[in-house]
Amino acid sequence: MDADFLPFHPNPSKPAFVPPAGAVDAHCHVFGPADTFPYAPERKYTPCDAPKEKLFELRDFLGFDRNVIVQATCHGKDNRALVDALKAAGDKARGIASVGMDISMDELKEMDEAGVRGVRFNFVKRLVDSTPKEVFLTIADKIAQLGWHIVVYFEAQDLEELLPFLKQLPTTIVVDHMGRPDVTKGVDHPDFRRFVDLMADNTNVWSKVSCPERLSVEGPHAYSDVIPFARTLVETFPDRVLWGTDWPHPNMKSHMPDDGKLVDFIPHIAVTAEAQQKLLVDNPMRLYWG
Repeated sequence: MDADFLPFHPNPSKPAFVPPAGAVDAHCHVFGPADTFPYAPERKYTPCDAPKEKLFELRDFLGFDRNVIVQATCHGKDNRALVDALKAAGDKARGIASVGMDISMDELKEMDEAGVRGVRFNFVKRLVDSTPKEVFLTIADKIAQLGWHIVVYFEAQDLEELLPFLKQLPTTIVVDHMGRPDVTKGVDHPDFRRFVDLMADNTNVWSKVSCPERLSVEGPHAYSDVIPFARTLVETFPDRVLWGTDWPHPNMKSHMPDDGKLVDFIPHIAVTAEAQQKLLVDNPMRLYWG
């Protein structure tokens, strides 16, 4: 583990908010264990182990029924830890993989049988090396044959340059963490309005209204400066939003969030029972289990 890597919270609080029956944590990860699933040589960070058993324990403790496990950059394109977790979870988990353009359809079909339902394209420069857009388009054409979708991770200042590329993708697109807006600029700033317009103009674009701990300047645990951004998306696009813990919160530098407090953030952004049902149950079930 890197000297400055913060391990996940050892004793999260029990959330006051009780998720609706069948709720899905639609963005989380598994790391290692490294002695079984080594981290990628090209990784930009080395995390603590965060194995599937710990994830499933947290799922049950927080009151969730299912997980969507996203391949982390520390494992690169080696999806063995992800697939192992999916097989152990059975129907209670789905996955998002990271693959190269040379991936075969047989390999993709094998992952599909394990529960993978999409791939992740990462454009956050501090986490991954740059990949030519042609590589991503080749992958997109392959996974579209399986009905998979694409998860994209970028920062707000990079969206304008990415727009032409995003509009070429032939699948549903799920954007991680609201496109990482700068919350100090407010919801009316052109950067965030550009993202809202992207969703308004392209009905295949969804958003995860997750990771207030990464976006907040205010800090733990209310994260109230993030609420207007997430609530805007939940209320404007109620059928195309997802939520997740982001456990075990890789590369957090300011603090390690209490996962129970993150769950208690939900009713501040989805303020009605109907909105909570769509955010936590109906939308992820339609996208990942439909």
